[in-house]
Amino acid sequence: MILEIISIAVILFFAVVLHEYAHGWVAYKLGDPTAKLAGRLTLNPVRHVDPVGTIFLPGVLIALRFLGLNTFLFGWAKPIPVNFSRLNNPRRDMMLVGMAGPAVNVVLAVVASQLTRVPMPVDVYKFVEAAVFINLLLAAFNMIPIPPLDGSRLVMGLLPRGLAVPYSQLERYGILIVMVFIYMGVLDAVVLPVVEWAGRLLGVQFS
Repeated sequence: MILEIISIAVILFFAVVLHEYAHGWVAYKLGDPTAKLAGRLTLNPVRHVDPVGTIFLPGVLIALRFLGLNTFLFGWAKPIPVNFSRLNNPRRDMMLVGMAGPAVNVVLAVVASQLTRVPMPVDVYKFVEAAVFINLLLAAFNMIPIPPLDGSRLVMGLLPRGLAVPYSQLERYGILIVMVFIYMGVLDAVVLPVVEWAGRLLGVQFS
C-alpha cells in the first residue's frame, strides 16, 4: 500500500508540474514573457511546488482514499504567472493558455494508455493505469468552468465583455466553491463519469 501511495503521489506531482509549465510555455509563445522572467519557464519541479497544493493536500487525500474514504483526488502546482494584457491577442490567447494545461494532461494520458498495450508485470501496469487516470482526472477537473480553473478561461474568452468581467470576479470565491462541490459529491458525479468514458475511449478500463 505504501508503494501505491508513493506511485500515485509521484504521478500527480509530475502531472501538475507539466500542466503549469504548459501554461507558461504557451503564454511565452503568444507574447507574454512573465513566467520566463520569473524563472518559472523550467521543467525543474522544485520551481513549481506549492506546499499545500502539490504536497500536503494530495498527500492527505491519497492517505484518506487508501483508508477507505471516497475522497476526490486533486492538487495543484504553484500557478504560473501570466499577464494576459501582454498576450498578442488577449481574449483569444487567454483561451489558448488556459487550454494548454489540460491538453498536456490529455497527451500524457494518451501516451500512457498506449503503454498499457505492451506486456508488463501487473505492478507496472497498475502504475501506468494510474498515470492515465490521474492525467484524465486533472484535465477534466480543470475544465470545470469555475474561476480560476482552466475551463473558466475558455468561458471568459467566449463571453461578451459585459458578462466576462462579472464572471471573472467569481475567482475570489472559486476555490471555496470547488471545495463545497467536492464536499457535496458534485464533482464525483460530474467529473468521474467523464474520466471513465475517456479511459474506455483510450482502451483502459479502470479497476
